[in-house]
Amino acid sequence: MRVLVGCESSGVTREAFRRHGHEAYSCDLLPADDGSPFHIQDDVLVVMKGDWDLAIFHPDCTYLTVSAEWCYKDDTGKKMKPGTLFGAERREAREEALEFVRKLDDAPIEKIAIENPPGVIGTRIRPADQWLQPYEFGHDASKKTGLWLKNLPPIVKDPKNFVEPRWVCCGEVLDIELVGRYGCPNCLGERRPLPRWANQTNAGQNRLGPSDDRWKERARTYDGVGEAWATQWGGSEVEVDPVQRSLDL
Repeated sequence: MRVLVGCESSGVTREAFRRHGHEAYSCDLLPADDGSPFHIQDDVLVVMKGDWDLAIFHPDCTYLTVSAEWCYKDDTGKKMKPGTLFGAERREAREEALEFVRKLDDAPIEKIAIENPPGVIGTRIRPADQWLQPYEFGHDASKKTGLWLKNLPPIVKDPKNFVEPRWVCCGEVLDIELVGRYGCPNCLGERRPLPRWANQTNAGQNRLGPSDDRWKERARTYDGVGEAWATQWGGSEVEVDPVQRSLDL
């Protein structure tokens, strides 16, 4: 299959498909993080008009996610970092982001998957067909991700890959063996313990600290998820030797 992975610079999804013998390319306005020759640095709206069998798109979620909803108010009442859009400008940016998603959804490609966290795609365009978590694919991490599918089946989750969380109540990690998931020695069971994974603080925030590329690291597809896409949507169970693959190309 010829596979286009749009709005991806990490190469995680691209390389998952290439390991399974597919002619996969990533495309983004940014250069490839891994320096791969199988990355197209260009406008995905132009590249998607080529001859592709399957496309997986990862549109930037900055103005699509439900986080920072207060920024869409004309008077936020909060101090913001320089350069942060708010009010009418941010609302306009959201409309542009939604129009971009609509164009991706209408791409002239038979099979399409659009990936994004919870946000306005589900309320303004159509509900997601499926929700995934990296802890369902072997990663000790939480990152709810929606899939909007066209001519593709939902991903089958193998229970054997589920990663158990730690359980937190009253700001402390509980010893599940002693108190169970519904008991806490501090509040004596008045509160319900909450699951947390390694990328989360006990309060539920992401552990990644402020940095210039924090947005890119948070958007990166988890290897187990990319492998599931390649295996199930690519229709190949046999990995191809990377040296032989290069020779074939």
